[in-house]
Amino acid sequence: MFRRSSPPRPHWQQLAKETGFNFHTMHGETYWDESVYYQFTLKQIEQDIEDPSVELNQMLLELVSKVCDDDELMQLFAIPEQQWDLIRRSWFRRDPHLYGRFDFSYNGNGPAKLLEANFDTPTSLFEAGYFQWRWLEDMVDAGQLPRQSDQFNALQEALIKHFRQLHRFHRAQRLYFSCCKDTEEDLGTVEYMRSCAMEAGLKTGFCFVEDIGLNVANQLTDLNNNPISWMFKLYPWEFMFTDEFAPALSNLKMQWLEPAWKAIISNKAILPLLWQMFEGHPNLLPAYFSKDRHKLDTAAGIVKKPLFSREGANIEITKAGKTLASSGGDYGDEGFIYQAFHALPNFDGNYPLVGSWMIKDEAVAMSIREDSSLITQDLSRFVPHIILG
Repeated sequence: MFRRSSPPRPHWQQLAKETGFNFHTMHGETYWDESVYYQFTLKQIEQDIEDPSVELNQMLLELVSKVCDDDELMQLFAIPEQQWDLIRRSWFRRDPHLYGRFDFSYNGNGPAKLLEANFDTPTSLFEAGYFQWRWLEDMVDAGQLPRQSDQFNALQEALIKHFRQLHRFHRAQRLYFSCCKDTEEDLGTVEYMRSCAMEAGLKTGFCFVEDIGLNVANQLTDLNNNPISWMFKLYPWEFMFTDEFAPALSNLKMQWLEPAWKAIISNKAILPLLWQMFEGHPNLLPAYFSKDRHKLDTAAGIVKKPLFSREGANIEITKAGKTLASSGGDYGDEGFIYQAFHALPNFDGNYPLVGSWMIKDEAVAMSIREDSSLITQDLSRFVPHIILG
């Protein structure tokens, strides 16, 4: 694993504009950064990222079954009791799911360590699935990268393939896509997914979360009062469990992407539970719920994480009584878990986080977010990668 400098393509900003990548720079800060890239060997990708991702995915599915069978675990995951049946029905029906991302600390040597998983609302999909692949093609064509350069990236093909499978069972049904207003990144992600669904032959629609209504027949509706029965939402289940439509959720005749059971495996409570179930697994770090946090070594470092945190919010890293890094945010009322500190690798003051993408149950792609902080947050730079050797 190497970090290499690279000349940005002269036309990349025009290309970004043409493809709707309007969030390549956010709040005046660089988000898409092709002035550097990371280089891996095929062995590193296959043995250290791809294979562990598939195994961890199966472990998560075992975990869902365990949580669904245990009221105390439902409580530990801070899931409102009135939503337990919704989640259990969704799991027992095996409602179809679409995608997810594992986040690893990995330095090119030894096992990648799982820091967390987001299997409900992961973003950076467009830049992982399309824009970094386009970067690779352009760089090879320009002679800036060797012709044999490759990338761990079958994300777009896998997404379209899975949408085609869903299309076989929903030929007459319209799949609505939804996200909140005023989030250009979320809208870009959703529009990319929608374009993949359309390429797969699905009928699609779009409605912002704020514009969704509820009619007298207990159906969700779009702005034209058309009933919605199937929806992909880039909107976390924990928000849905507490917003104004929460009381109606259990009685809606809806199919969701992601399904309600994904509320379990996008929750940080998976980390201590995975450690309980698979203690000593090479890709896991010791992690505990609050009552057992004394089992962690304070001298080696501890990471405190809210159950629902996204984009690195409300994280605190301490070591030997000192705070190494912390981040603000609005999470934490739901409770925290505590995980052994395993620092991201340091490349000249840059800390890369490896994201491993799953489509359904297959590991299909990798993305890297880089920051000058030990905590990866929403403005952390997206950096492309190659496989060579």
